[in-house]
Order: sequence, then C-alpha cells, then structure tokens
Amino acid sequence: MSRILVTGSLGLIGGACSRYYLERGHEVVGVDDDHRSTFFGEDASVSDELTVMSDYNSYEHEWVDIRSKRISDLVKEVDLVVHCAAQPSHDWAYQDPRLDFDINASGTLNILESVREGNPNAMVVYMSTNKVYGDRPNYLPLVEEETRYSHEDPSYGVPEDMSVDSCIHSVFGVSKLSADLMVQEYGKNLGIRTASLRCGCLTGQSHKGAELHGFLSYLSKCVKNGTPYRVFGHKGKQVRDNIHADDVASIVDTIFQDEGCYGEVFNIGGSFNSNISMLEAIDWFENAFGKKLSYEILDENRTGDHIWYISDMSKFQGRYPDWKYGYSHQDLMECFCK
Repeated sequence: MSRILVTGSLGLIGGACSRYYLERGHEVVGVDDDHRSTFFGEDASVSDELTVMSDYNSYEHEWVDIRSKRISDLVKEVDLVVHCAAQPSHDWAYQDPRLDFDINASGTLNILESVREGNPNAMVVYMSTNKVYGDRPNYLPLVEEETRYSHEDPSYGVPEDMSVDSCIHSVFGVSKLSADLMVQEYGKNLGIRTASLRCGCLTGQSHKGAELHGFLSYLSKCVKNGTPYRVFGHKGKQVRDNIHADDVASIVDTIFQDEGCYGEVFNIGGSFNSNISMLEAIDWFENAFGKKLSYEILDENRTGDHIWYISDMSKFQGRYPDWKYGYSHQDLMECFCK
C-alpha cells in the first residue's frame, strides 16, 4: 500500500487520480483550497467534491495552498506526489500575471524543493500543458477543411521535441513552461524521480467547465441549458484532442511504476483516439440533446491559441506498450449526456 499526495485533489484530474488510488486500497492526502472558485466563480467551485472523497476512509483532506510551508510537512511520508493544482486558464492569466506565475511556477518549485529536502525518494508527476509550445503548432502545414483544420500528413501528431522558442506564448503558457522545466531539472540534475505530462484537453463528466476553461464540459452545458456560447476565432474549425481524466490517472500510475523515470517529458492527449473541432463538437451535442445552440464565432483569436493540436503519444506508448485508452471518442462524448 502506497501513500499518495495529490494537489488539486478536488479538481478534474486530481479527483480522478485520488479515486484511482483510493479504489485500489492506497492512502491519499488531498490538497485543495478551492482556488478554482476564485478564478471562475462559485459555479466552478469544486468544494462539493469533498463529499465524494469523504466516502473513502483512507482519504485525508488539507485545505492548503501549494505555496504554503505546510507542503514540506505533507510530503515527508508519501511515495508519490501527483501535482495537479494550478491556475489552469489560458485567458484568466492575463487578469493577474503575478498570481498566475506565483501559483503555477513558484508553487511547483515549493513542492519540488519540499520533496528534495524532506523526502527525496518520492516521485513527482506534474500536470503540464501543451501551451508550453506557444503558438508554434500554428506554423505546421495545416489544411482547411469544411468543419476543421487538419495537418497535411494525417498521421502527424505534435512530438515532445517541438521547439518552445521563437513563438508567442500566453502568460499561462510561460508560467506552466517554467514549472515544466524545473520539474525536468529536478529529475535530470538533482536526482528526484519526476515526469512532466504535457496534456492536451483533459475532460470527463466531473469537469466543472467554465467559459475560460474546460470547453467540452462547458459547451455541453450551454447546449443542454440553452445558454448562448462564444467561439474564439479560427472560424470554429480549431481542433483539440481530448482525453478522459480516468485515462490520465492510469497514465500517472503507469509512470509511477517506472523506477527509471527521471525528468521525462511525455505529450499526453486523446491523439487519434479522440479529437474534434469546435464546429464538430457543437453539431455533436446539438444532435445528442436535440437542441440548437445559439452561438457566435468571434473574429479575434486568443493570443497564442492553437489552430490545431493533436498529441503524438508514441514516446509514451513506446515506453509503456501495455497501456491502453479506456475511453473511446464516443465514450468520452457520451459521458456529458448522462
């Protein structure tokens, strides 16, 4: 039996990882102070998820900020830190760049240094983001089709060695990249077992989607409830790959079992298993709910926003060939209709 520390334990990925380990008999210490409600309002609060976690006797909750000195005490007796807590929004970061950087970069450094000083045998798996590549993917050879953009090579996915330089990053992308690089450094230089997961769109039925974060969850609610929706540029043809939170949890555990993982980076996403454009997603949910969505497509694109992004999972799947997706594209979409 292992003892796992999960930051952001009431959120989408943190919750999935917590349940994954709890259901397998492990102890989980959850850290979450519901900053999400500060970022996106009470409708996006995750505090009610504590009721779900309280059903597990081996779950302990700490209402702690990841920048707190309390973290150094919490990491001392754990085998794994799954670091999911973050300011997660590309758009929100412009409202307060200092806070965004402090949480995403400094908070991550606090966790890493706490592990190095107090429990160097523990592993840290960090939820990074595809936004670390800035708008570099927009310079790929893309083809405009009727409902989406595609890469001219239908087998191409974005690899881990894509450059992060000479491109426009969002403020959020910079703070997450800073943390990503530090996680790598603690693995490659300071001897801590670490991994950075550069994730595409993460989703699942428990996602508390808001306009600025969690597009499938938020879009499904807008169609279902008749709420007007705004599409930010790219003619609504922008493409994202989507992976279910439960699949991410199984990826985390797969990496945790690898004792030779020091500072590795993996692109994680739905890849060719599950991807969709905005127009295609709108059409899918309209058909699923039998309702038409009132929406507008804005002319202005979000700074640094990807036109097309599909993850190349070959590095991860080559290293861990036994891992398989648990959710097909259809399964993933249908989870929002229950």
